[in-house]
Amino acid sequence: MTMTRSEPRERLLSPAYAATTIGLFSLIAFAAFEAMAVTTVMPTIARDLDGFDYYALAFAAPFASGVVGMVAAGMWADRTGPLRPLVVSLIGFSLGMVVCGIAPTMEVLVLGRVLQGLGAGSMVVVAYVLVGMVYPARLQPAVFAAFAAAWVLPALFGPGLAAYVAGTIGWRWVFLGILALVALAAALVTPTARSQPAPAEPTDTPRSRLAWAVLAAVAVLSLELLGSGTGVTLVAAAAALVLVVVGLRPLLPSGVLVLRRGLPSVIATRGLLSAAFFCAEAYIVYALQERWDLTPGQAGIALTCVGVVWAASSQVSSRLGERVSHETALRVGTTIVLVGVAGIALLVWLRSRGADLPAVAPVAAYVLASVGMGFAYPRTSVAMLAATTDADRGFNSSALQVADSLGAALALSVSGIAYASAGRADIDPFPVVYGLAVLIAVVGVLAALRATRSTSSA
Repeated sequence: MTMTRSEPRERLLSPAYAATTIGLFSLIAFAAFEAMAVTTVMPTIARDLDGFDYYALAFAAPFASGVVGMVAAGMWADRTGPLRPLVVSLIGFSLGMVVCGIAPTMEVLVLGRVLQGLGAGSMVVVAYVLVGMVYPARLQPAVFAAFAAAWVLPALFGPGLAAYVAGTIGWRWVFLGILALVALAAALVTPTARSQPAPAEPTDTPRSRLAWAVLAAVAVLSLELLGSGTGVTLVAAAAALVLVVVGLRPLLPSGVLVLRRGLPSVIATRGLLSAAFFCAEAYIVYALQERWDLTPGQAGIALTCVGVVWAASSQVSSRLGERVSHETALRVGTTIVLVGVAGIALLVWLRSRGADLPAVAPVAAYVLASVGMGFAYPRTSVAMLAATTDADRGFNSSALQVADSLGAALALSVSGIAYASAGRADIDPFPVVYGLAVLIAVVGVLAALRATRSTSSA
């Protein structure tokens, strides 16, 4: 009997993919470190710069400007390949870090966050394009699970290190110190981007898409600034909200805003997941400090737990593979996010009513929400790629990230309005903000119910 020798199974660290995997992992890891670190020290920054009026805007700014970077990178990658947008994105991100690190006022820091978002948004789209170009479809779920795993080390050490740096040499070095990580990631991933060929048939995307992205980003940030006022500024805020919708529509596949079945609902689910979760995350450290009297380092432990649990949940989702369809993963994940965010909302409301609750309770609810994010978030990426061709990979990758970032930015802007309005009415603002996050999560569940099997890779 003749025995046939099976071919070795390809893995992410097989010789053909090892350099790409390490480079992309590093790119996501330093972005994760920045996110964890800044979330930990933002209440400290706002106190130091007397800028609590711009607290929500400091989080919304990089999400909103990231939309412009995403659209530009998607267009650029479809036309010339990934190398040039990658290099420009690294430069833009680094410049934003420098501006934040030397900012004399909260307004200047928000400007730095805008620049940072432009670079970060471009980098993420380039990473997704590289995944589609380099890896076979069966390895792509593992790649996105690895992206989630890239948050583990930053989650373990980022919040504690950021709190230590801020308490010893100052919060400015939280930004400036990240520049070394940017240089390391650039050295690892740039050779991979350079080795990719330009598209055989370049896609000439209308430049008007970039103009729409700028309009949407400016409108989102204007919404928060105008909505926090009174009288005529509220009318202007309503106009800004209309402009957000007008600017967003050309950036997404048809039907996303009305939750049309298929790919549009997959992309909508991604945006709503981000909107609900990151709205909750932006205020968790602040709430733990203000309502439970924790130090920045103690409150940052919540971020550490979330990073680890999110990554573990992503690995579980990846290993289940075809045993759990993409649409089922989205439904389960969005439901868990809803339960977790609703738990935080209930707990901060009870605390506002004088309940003597331990700080571990809202942290546990926050961690539960991260289980849902880890289970569903990577599946939106795989489902999107399954419905994508070479001609529109850049557009759909960009659209997924646009929904992700603009969903979070819009939620943060509206939460800033809600926070300011509650303060003026002498109402505890934290239950109001988390109530908003619950409403968004409910819509996210509805969107996931419309992500049908036709958009997934069966």
